[in-house]
Amino acid sequence: MSTLIILGLLIVLMLTGMPISISLGLTVLSFLFAFTEVPIESVALKLFTGIEKFEIMAIPFFIVAGNFLTHGGVARRMIAFATSLVGHFYGGLGLSGVVACALFAAISGSSPATVVAIGSILLPAMVKAGYPMKFGAGVVTVSGGLGILIPPSIAMIVYAVSTNTSIGALFMAGVVPGIFLAFLLGVTTWHIARKNKYPRQPKATWGERYKALREAFWGVLLVFIVMGGIYSGVFTPTEAAAVAAVYAFVIAIFVYKDMGLRDVPKVLISSANMSAMLLYIITNAALFSFLMSYQHVPEQMANWMLAQGLGPIAFLLIANILLLAAGNFMEPTSIILILAPILFPIAIKLGIDPIHFGIIMTVNMEIGMCHPPVGLNLYVASGITKMGITELTVAVWPWLLTMLGFLVLVTYWAPLTLWFPRWLGMM
Repeated sequence: MSTLIILGLLIVLMLTGMPISISLGLTVLSFLFAFTEVPIESVALKLFTGIEKFEIMAIPFFIVAGNFLTHGGVARRMIAFATSLVGHFYGGLGLSGVVACALFAAISGSSPATVVAIGSILLPAMVKAGYPMKFGAGVVTVSGGLGILIPPSIAMIVYAVSTNTSIGALFMAGVVPGIFLAFLLGVTTWHIARKNKYPRQPKATWGERYKALREAFWGVLLVFIVMGGIYSGVFTPTEAAAVAAVYAFVIAIFVYKDMGLRDVPKVLISSANMSAMLLYIITNAALFSFLMSYQHVPEQMANWMLAQGLGPIAFLLIANILLLAAGNFMEPTSIILILAPILFPIAIKLGIDPIHFGIIMTVNMEIGMCHPPVGLNLYVASGITKMGITELTVAVWPWLLTMLGFLVLVTYWAPLTLWFPRWLGMM
């Protein structure tokens, strides 16, 4: 009964149009005040301890790094490097978008940031080269989703904090699925371009490729610094985020010089605004998680599922449907913070690896960012292309279907996710 009351309160508050974070906090306060004897004063302490975790500091640092890289010319150089590699295939600039999004994802940790950085440069070039805007928008909108699957990933950090899972192992588990999904999106792009005979770029010489790599080197190097540092144990994921922020500042201001010192306050204020929003959501979600645990909701749901004879296959199907449905109404951070504390204990009870389940949730979040009505990538792409959300939704469907097929694969074939971190000895 308590479960229905809690979820009912949350749904009613959300239907009023209230922000998710405030809905979570009010749900907890209302239930504690009306149905329990827990002192309301304890809420203040829980709000503070909800974000009193060292790992959470990685979020603002990666946001700062992503903002410096977005404004610092790194994206433009990565697009040039990607074009030198794959531009001569059918749909060459579209394939360049997929490769550039994968590279930028590996240093930004954010899907919307990837769409902005790559899309704002690549889409005008694609239209000028004779590609339909719908094709370019579809490629960049969905490929930008790689920003939360290829590590470092803010969504993975949020999941790890919510479930006490290793961030380093999660990052390494996302490498192979991220690369494989980028390959599948590239195949989809190539197939559509070949079918419609879209333009191809002149094949670059090895000298031109070397020149493009040399210019993009400082951005690409950050991928190896972050991932290599975490794997080798030189620094933790949180320390890696701080290193990334400082490194991004240095290359944007002093190496590429596409930004001046006068631009730094604007980048820092923008990063602070986004960080404050995410931390406020995390704080209220931690409070909601406390209430769910206090009322033993995850245990009750796990026991009910086991009593129905549902095994891992059926549970994962239900979890995917629930997560995809939630993606229609909420952004990824909120979904993870609300549903991870509920679904995670059930997954563990059914013998599903916590790292594998984290990647499944991340892929679901990735898909949710690319379909309406709340898909952030759609709104970002709409701002760049000036296309309507309905038109963009039609444009992304071929790539979205590819991602749904990939979701089935990553859900039911655990080795795709787990073999790399196991090979590295992180599990």
